[in-house]
Amino acid sequence: MSDKKTKHRRRGKGSIQKYKTKAGDRWRFQIWVPIDPDDPSLGEKKFSRGGFKTDDDADDAMQEALQKRRNQEKFAGKVPTIGTYAENWVAGLKLADSTLKGYRKIIRNHITPQLGEIKLDKLTATRVARHYRQLEEGGRADKVGKGQPLSANTVHKIHVVLGAMLDAAIEDGHIRDNPVKQKKKTVKAPKSSEIRAQRPEIVTWTGSQLNTFLAWNRDERQDELFPLWRLFAYTGMRRSEALALRWRDIDTKNRRISIRRAVNTEDWQQTKLTKTYNARVIDVDDDTLQILASYKVKRAELSFQLAKADAYVFGDDEGQLRSPDAITSRWSRRLDWLTAAHADIHRVTVKGLRHTHATQLLERGTHPKVVQERLGHTTITTTMNIYSHVTPTMQRSAIDELARQLSEA
Repeated sequence: MSDKKTKHRRRGKGSIQKYKTKAGDRWRFQIWVPIDPDDPSLGEKKFSRGGFKTDDDADDAMQEALQKRRNQEKFAGKVPTIGTYAENWVAGLKLADSTLKGYRKIIRNHITPQLGEIKLDKLTATRVARHYRQLEEGGRADKVGKGQPLSANTVHKIHVVLGAMLDAAIEDGHIRDNPVKQKKKTVKAPKSSEIRAQRPEIVTWTGSQLNTFLAWNRDERQDELFPLWRLFAYTGMRRSEALALRWRDIDTKNRRISIRRAVNTEDWQQTKLTKTYNARVIDVDDDTLQILASYKVKRAELSFQLAKADAYVFGDDEGQLRSPDAITSRWSRRLDWLTAAHADIHRVTVKGLRHTHATQLLERGTHPKVVQERLGHTTITTTMNIYSHVTPTMQRSAIDELARQLSEA
């Protein structure tokens, strides 16, 4: 090429220019590209790249850009760093508050500090793989346990967030390929089997232990929240779902409860859709319904407003939502008292009551599909993965019943 300052070409072919810098002469190219390839009516915009040491380098880059235009790919301008892009990407997501909080925490602790200065188009599968191994070896960023290994489940969550962000970068035209998803042999994210192997053991109560607690809580402690603990244990309801329950959701005639909403754990004065975004209806036993009915009478004695159809069943004395964390704290105090009075009963969490409900159903031969529907899991696979510890009991019950029926045939 000649040394003219500007290498003029037809508008459709672009142009190349030489300019001076402190480091010497440099070259840039310029072409016209669609503002949005999916909507030609928006027109075109100039697209330029510079910093090339020779006009041949600039021409090679321009030919790549022209090919990209012919392929109707998007042009996003200067390629940002992973840290900058991650911040802008998460700000535009429309997800549940708790999910967004988790994404931001992952980006803040496990993506930006290690990969933030890398430009999106410079991130390689090898670098991602090394990042995952470093996280597995000592990636914990919280004060408690800082520098200790991250679990396979946490690394998998980081993998999901990073992969989704890079998918968006492709849509924005910053990169062509997603190294996280398209280079699986190199990246090697944790497998489902590794995640399951590291999952903490579920701690539940036996039926006898549950009965001991409920009797103690009702008769000895005369606990005002006894109906709530009973509801957890006999429905498998989530903490946030039970706290958002209204009196109109309880159908005493048909002995059912409709679970339509949950407390927003990020702003507990508000409610949101359930975890799966779907309402569900579950059957309830007569005794639990009677306990709730008696509780409603006590609420009405405090204030008629607390027993109205749209009032929260387990609201505070002002009728407002209770904080899920406050309920967990109150449960913990009751477990302190319980274990002091009954040394043979171990501690379980509030969620442990939900796990106890599911375990007791499965051990008694209830079909896993029924358990899935009661718990509100998206798929039956989720239910069986969580309660895989019950499988041996289910197998024993099934084979004993089969042997009994065959012997009588």
